[in-house]
Amino acid sequence: MAFEPVVLFFLLGAVAGLLRSDLKIPSSIYDALSIFLLLAIGLKGGVKLAEHPIGEMVLPGIAIIIAGALIPLLAFPVLRYFGRMSRPDSASIAAHYGSVSVVTFSVGVTFLGQKMESFEGYMIVFLVFLEMPALIIGALLARYGQGEVRWGKMLHEVFFGKSIFLLAGGLLIGYIAGPEGIKPLDLLFFDLFKGVLALFLLEMGLVAASRMADLRTYGPVLVGFAIVMPLLSAVLGTALGWMLGLSVGGTLLLSTLYASASYIAAPAAMRIAVPEANPALSIGASLGVTFPFNIFIGIPIYYWMATLVSTTGA
Repeated sequence: MAFEPVVLFFLLGAVAGLLRSDLKIPSSIYDALSIFLLLAIGLKGGVKLAEHPIGEMVLPGIAIIIAGALIPLLAFPVLRYFGRMSRPDSASIAAHYGSVSVVTFSVGVTFLGQKMESFEGYMIVFLVFLEMPALIIGALLARYGQGEVRWGKMLHEVFFGKSIFLLAGGLLIGYIAGPEGIKPLDLLFFDLFKGVLALFLLEMGLVAASRMADLRTYGPVLVGFAIVMPLLSAVLGTALGWMLGLSVGGTLLLSTLYASASYIAAPAAMRIAVPEANPALSIGASLGVTFPFNIFIGIPIYYWMATLVSTTGA
């Protein structure tokens, strides 16, 4: 995995940021890249979904969403009582770690392609569904006994923010068009996907390097959490994947979803729901530590775990 080109693009960006290079990707290009990736992932998920009966994913879907909702509930007390963080900061960070990262998922899919492993197409659907419970739980944890939550604005941000809207929209278009209908767009959205992901990861490396300083407030505690929490979440994903009878690829992607931490949708939603939380802590941990940990070290570990339980199950 360390020699996967798209991952090395992230490393190149991080080194440039740490060395204070003047390398910079214009914000308009960054926005275009993120829109492309979200739409492409949604389209791919919709096409895959069209190949499977909807009833096939209902029970696994319920189990996956309920188990995913446990992650912020487990993360919050660790941050609040062991990390001694404020309630707003603990709730906000817990919501980030209960939510998911589209780009980490994309690297997981690329990793599976490198290993020539297939996966259940409907796994992409959970990119959309796993965002929502964690953000709502994070808001409730922050506001429990503290006052009112601006539910209208927060739910609008969750459901109609760029990430969810484009993923869900792409999913619907891909499902309606189906494999044959989407073929004219294959060259743009599927063949160029890996190259666009590489450019996006270059920018992510630059951003991650700039966020390292944000971790100084809580130092080793927050860094330790940002490494240990993904591993524990991945164990939950691996166990659930095994119980649901998912393939090695499906189990790897479920573990990767659980282990990832949002740095796109969650910051926007938490800014509205928990304005007093310090966004530098949540983004610094999720993007500065967890994201690089997952793409360089975590995903190979999760693949090993998925392969192990698959062999044991057999």
